[in-house]
Amino acid sequence: MAEHIVSSYDNDLQALRQRISEMGGIAEKMLVDAIQALARHDTALAQTVIASDKRLDVLQREVEENAILTIARRQPLAVDLRETISAIRISGDVERIGDLAKNIAKRAVAIGADFQPQKIVVGLRHMNDLVLGQLKDVLDAYAQQDTAKALDVWKRDGAIDALYTSLFRELLTYMMEDPRNISFCTHLLFCAKNIERIGDHTTNIAETVHYLVTGETLAIDRPKNDRSIDTGVEAGA
Repeated sequence: MAEHIVSSYDNDLQALRQRISEMGGIAEKMLVDAIQALARHDTALAQTVIASDKRLDVLQREVEENAILTIARRQPLAVDLRETISAIRISGDVERIGDLAKNIAKRAVAIGADFQPQKIVVGLRHMNDLVLGQLKDVLDAYAQQDTAKALDVWKRDGAIDALYTSLFRELLTYMMEDPRNISFCTHLLFCAKNIERIGDHTTNIAETVHYLVTGETLAIDRPKNDRSIDTGVEAGA
C-alpha cells in the first residue's frame, strides 16, 4: 500500500512537470513569433501568437488545480510540498510570460506597416534573444533542479534592464524629434517594457528553483540596472 501511495504521488508530480514543460515550450514559441511579427509587419503571425495564449491559460489552471488536489490527497511534507508549491508558482510566471508575449503581438497588429526605426528593432531583437536565453535556461534549471544554473539566470537579468534603459532613451529621443513618431514609438516602448518584464519573470522562476532545491529564499537583492525615467509606463495590453 505504501509503495502504491508513493508511486501515485510520483505520478502526480510528473504530470505537473510535464504540463510546465509544455507551458514553457508554448511561451518560448510565442515570444519568438511575437518579435518576428513585429519586425516583419506580419499581422497573421501576430494573431497566431494571440490565439496561442488560450492553451497556456488552460494549462496554468490545470497545474494549479492538480497541485491543490495533490496537496489535499497526499499531504506532502518538506521537499515534496515545496515541489508542489513551486509548480503553482512557476506555472503562474510562465502564464504571465505568455500574456506579455501576447501583448507584444497586439502591439505588432496595432503598428501594422508603420515606419519602425531599424536601430530600435535590432535592439528589441537583441533584448528578446537575451530574455529567451534566460527563459530556456531557467526552465532547464527547473527540470534538472539545478540551483547553479538558476542563479546564473538570476544574475543575468541586470543586462536586460540596462538594455531596456538604452532603448527607452532612444525612443524618447525619436518622439521629441518629431511628434509624428509618438504613436509607433509608444507601441515600441511598451514592447520593450514587456520584454523587460519577461526577464523579471525568469528571475522569479530562478528564485523558485532555488527555494525548491534548498528550502530557502535568496537572501540577496535582485540585480537591477533599470535607469529609465519613471513615467508610469507599464506592460499593458
